Amino acid sequence: MQINRNYLNLQESYLFSTISRKVSEYKSKYPEKEIIRLGIGDVTLPLCEAVINAMEAAVLEMGTQQGFRGYGPEQGYDFLRLAVRDYYTSRGVTLQDNEIFISDGAKSDLGNILDIFGLDNTVLIPDPVYPVYVDTNIMAGRQIIYMNANEENSFLPMPDKEVKADIIYLCSPNNPTGAVYNKSQLKVWVDYALSHNAVILFDSAYEAFIQDKEFPRSIYEIDGAKQCAIEFCSLSKTAGFTGTRCGYTIVPNELVYENMSLNKLWFRRQTTKFNGVPYIIQRGAEAVFTEEGQKQIKENIKYYLENAKIISETLSDMRIWFVGGENSPYIWLKCPNDMTSWEFFDYLLETANVVGTPGEGFGKNGKGFFRLTSFGKREDIITAMKRISNLQF
Repeated sequence: MQINRNYLNLQESYLFSTISRKVSEYKSKYPEKEIIRLGIGDVTLPLCEAVINAMEAAVLEMGTQQGFRGYGPEQGYDFLRLAVRDYYTSRGVTLQDNEIFISDGAKSDLGNILDIFGLDNTVLIPDPVYPVYVDTNIMAGRQIIYMNANEENSFLPMPDKEVKADIIYLCSPNNPTGAVYNKSQLKVWVDYALSHNAVILFDSAYEAFIQDKEFPRSIYEIDGAKQCAIEFCSLSKTAGFTGTRCGYTIVPNELVYENMSLNKLWFRRQTTKFNGVPYIIQRGAEAVFTEEGQKQIKENIKYYLENAKIISETLSDMRIWFVGGENSPYIWLKCPNDMTSWEFFDYLLETANVVGTPGEGFGKNGKGFFRLTSFGKREDIITAMKRISNLQF
């Protein structure tokens, strides 16, 4: 018996464990201090009423002989797939029913999709980055090339014609930086993928936070994308499903490589390794796409974006460089006075009692940068920003 030795190439994830340890040590020394946490990327508002009502009805339905359901279709119930299809139609994107696959979240599918690709493919990943992109490819032993996201390009790297990649990861709005690609920038990426016979894995988990119509919320708004891109989305941040788990992946029928349909390969993979999302959860997810559900989740998103505006305005007044915040729940700032990410973390914790996330935890290009999130209570955001605005740099 032999283990997968690629796992030994993974770096230990010290980021959040180190944050937790530092905060615990500080609290043990100063138990009277009130710590405000703006580092975790988790929602805080409850599920909306439309979702709760739909899930309650589904629970009662499952308690009857007529309404009980056992195994469901691995690719999702038709009622939810049609709801997702109509959601895209309302935004000018036409999808076929069989191109939509319901899952338990974008994170799972972003890792699992690699099952349908060969191990010799070269992978292009931005730095800084959401860790699942990197770790799942290291686990498989693929070669990874990093593209530099930095202050000069506002953390929106563009393709290098000299670099040959087979699998390309893009995230817009980006986690962790909050940066958003415009249509012309995404068109360059689509043309690059088509010319290199590559596939784009497009993470749109935060698309619902985009308010500016100049920014695409789906890569399929770009001509040619259906021939080169798979899109992943999640209800985690859109509708507060971080603990409820539901998302969807779009695999267009036009995606054909080596005379094989990626849609059929993904269907085969899912029907083999996945039993589907629970019926009760899918009924709750369906309610997200109703008129009432959309109205309610938009109120929650508005709340988080108003929090982000408060953070952004404070940083602007302090003349601290940042991206994100306007069409994203994340604000990615440059640490003042040339502090390192961890120096700034310690300074905020000890002088303002505010916790954020050091940027270097997301990659080498995150050194000297810091992430704040708007997922929090309004009163906490206001208090935290008052504390930070009183600091001297």
